Amino acid sequence: MIPAAVVLLYLCVVLYIGIFAFRKSEARGKAEDYFLASRSLGPLVFLLSLFGTNMTAFTILGSSGHSFHNGIVTFGLMASSSAVVIPLTLFFIGTRVWAVGKKYGHITPVQIFRDRWECGHIGTIIFLVQALLLMPYIIIGVMGGGTALHAISGGFVPYWFGGGLVAIVVMSYVFFGGMRGTAWVNTFQTVLFLTFGTAAVLVVGAGMGGFSTAMNDMLQSPSLAPLLTRERVNPAYFFSYMFIPLSSIAFPHVCIFCLTARRMTQFKKTVIYYPLCILAIWLPSVYLGVAANHVTDVPEIRQKIEARQILASQGAQLPDEERSRVRAQMASDDVILLLLGKYAPVWLAGLLGAGIMAAVMASDSQILALSTMFTEDVFTYYGGKARFGEAAQVATGRLFVIAFTLVAYIVALQAPARIFELAVQYGFSGYAALSPLLVAALYWKRSTKWGAAACTIWTACAVAAVAWFQASVPAPVGPPTVVWSIGGFELLSRTAGGTSVFGGFQPVVPMTLISALLMVVVSLMTKKPSEATIARYFPQ
Repeated sequence: MIPAAVVLLYLCVVLYIGIFAFRKSEARGKAEDYFLASRSLGPLVFLLSLFGTNMTAFTILGSSGHSFHNGIVTFGLMASSSAVVIPLTLFFIGTRVWAVGKKYGHITPVQIFRDRWECGHIGTIIFLVQALLLMPYIIIGVMGGGTALHAISGGFVPYWFGGGLVAIVVMSYVFFGGMRGTAWVNTFQTVLFLTFGTAAVLVVGAGMGGFSTAMNDMLQSPSLAPLLTRERVNPAYFFSYMFIPLSSIAFPHVCIFCLTARRMTQFKKTVIYYPLCILAIWLPSVYLGVAANHVTDVPEIRQKIEARQILASQGAQLPDEERSRVRAQMASDDVILLLLGKYAPVWLAGLLGAGIMAAVMASDSQILALSTMFTEDVFTYYGGKARFGEAAQVATGRLFVIAFTLVAYIVALQAPARIFELAVQYGFSGYAALSPLLVAALYWKRSTKWGAAACTIWTACAVAAVAWFQASVPAPVGPPTVVWSIGGFELLSRTAGGTSVFGGFQPVVPMTLISALLMVVVSLMTKKPSEATIARYFPQ
């Protein structure tokens, strides 16, 4: 219980930071202060909080769990592409969002869309789709909290209690501190989990008899050597992950965070240091997940390996119920926590567990972003602020925080999917398909509200179709199940980890390309905004 006690102490510190930010606010009760910290975040806080809000349970628990089964290629799939694409989107889109928001007083991306395209209810549709797509991301935070506390405490803390505790802590400091409290907490948490990686690799590596020794032993094993190569992933699947980081700038919480910077020059350092931060956290997480396959003296990890072997050799012959049980035993989001529990001293395991919890709890920004969008894009837009005042607007945002956190917790208790797959298939893919909205609004004069509507509706339908398809077609044990083919060419397949289309691409590729095509075609077929509006956003 010592590691769990250290983590609980950490949660108390985080809660205090959020409440302290609320008490220190000079513009307490003002909407812009609660939702955007009065657009006053300095360079260091802006960099660390922006990075921290992108690094959730998906980064540490999801990446290590994915690399445990898929190998070192996990780093290439997500970290390498993110280190290139995300800084570019921050430089070309984030700075433009900041400039437009600063000039016209926008607080949410939907406000930009409404003003830029002269639309009303279409903006509400965009809000609803964004809210639904952000739900998996928030659920991941609750799942990660339950998984982390359950593993750190050696099973003493139940999953439901750990997830509920994290949800309450996050809800509390978001409720009191708003954007300022969230940014301060994210800054503190980012420093904590950036230091986690090096310490964890050194401690676990020493406990395993040397990290290089473990890797060499894996290279000599016919069953483990493929985990250290890219051979397990086809090029189409690998290329698909270049589209995933496009989701970052389209996420409402990242877009809103871009509006909190004090000056545009702060984006320069963010673009430079962002890839280094990705390297510092992704590399240790992936390597520890791979190295866990070399561990033989941790019963829980050995059970996962044996379950994987059973599924590979006997999966096709197992009854559906037994196959589901074996898949559940393979769940690997907790492998990095099991390694710490085995090889780290109890006090150090607690500190490192707090570092993991720091990444897990980054869902605070998503909750605040949805609260901001609801109050600004629904409550205020439809007359709530004018009728009840600014204090009621902030109170409504806080009530939304409570309601949405409760819904996310209830859904997380029922969510069977692993963290990595849940994020990639729904959250990331959906927002990548919505990225043409920002590009068109900020860079294309001819774009229209009807093009935006087509892009949004297509994204919602595509994500729903993928979810329905994966629920209707059982996941195969071995090679993909071809559902639709023409002339021997696979157009749609059900894979063990999700769905593949057009010969091995992930759904995110056609979703994003068709979304961009719809934006262009429908915009060219419909009436553009007034010349006055175009002149405001594209001055000569």
